[in-house]
Amino acid sequence: MAFSHDVIEELNLLLKFPAESLMQGLKIHHDATQSIVEAAARLYSKGLITQVDGGYLTDLGIDVVEHTRRINSAMNIKFN
Repeated sequence: MAFSHDVIEELNLLLKFPAESLMQGLKIHHDATQSIVEAAARLYSKGLITQVDGGYLTDLGIDVVEHTRRINSAMNIKFN
């Protein structure tokens, strides 16, 4: 099964959460694209973030973003 466009948008948004501190979150501003607003709403409904417009990662969100970062890192390995 392939990743849907919506899931890819959600994963990309998760990658925007600061990696250096769990005490930092995201705020989706009023001028964000509709696709980002919708991705944040989906992440909120799935219990991955604390607010519909960003906020902080939940415990589940922290786990998912760690896996997302690993996948992203592995997929961006450059071979000679």
